[in-house]
Amino acid sequence: MVSADRPLRHLPFAVVDVETTGTAPEGGDRVTEIAIVPVEDGRVGAPFTRLVDPERPIPPFITALTGITPAMVRGQPPFRAIAADVAAQLAGRVFVAHNVSFDWRFVHGELARAGHGPPPPPDTARLCTVRLARAFLPRLPRRSLDHVVAHLGIALTGRHRAGGDAEATAHALVRLLALAQDAGVEQWGALQRYLATPASRRRALARVLPDPPSSFAPTLTP
Repeated sequence: MVSADRPLRHLPFAVVDVETTGTAPEGGDRVTEIAIVPVEDGRVGAPFTRLVDPERPIPPFITALTGITPAMVRGQPPFRAIAADVAAQLAGRVFVAHNVSFDWRFVHGELARAGHGPPPPPDTARLCTVRLARAFLPRLPRRSLDHVVAHLGIALTGRHRAGGDAEATAHALVRLLALAQDAGVEQWGALQRYLATPASRRRALARVLPDPPSSFAPTLTP
């Protein structure tokens, strides 16, 4: 587990996005694409991105949303063939996603199916950028990925593809953590307490939150 007094600026993160055949891993839906982007010391690293053979049909409405066709995943490795690489990318990092429960359920299920089980501690620590946006962008009326990154001035290319969404989420994470630290929330335990606090009481726990600049240029390392 992550120590409560661990400074946010020193935590390693793995920002994850998956594209899938549907919304219910417990009902047999599977991953068609996964991207994992490392973030550490405020810097966004190079993404790990793989197309995956879901070993089941991709519904037409999913193809219409993501652009991932049956032909694109034909001949790609099934998840079990990349499970060790995925587990290595997650090892020792906080698992982050925009609506983290969705991506976690799919990744957890795929790793378990491949015989890897859940990532070992401290990888079970999770962080949701939707919750971060709700806490540190309180005046933003909608917290979809499109709205959050547009508000922060972050480019989003390849929407509804794992690589594009994960990279945009990683840059949003960097900016949202900077806003947390501006508000005096600087440690993992303090962040968890802050996120669990009702919105009506948050202003009593942190300094007044500034509006982010209209354009924000995050750093991408090769």
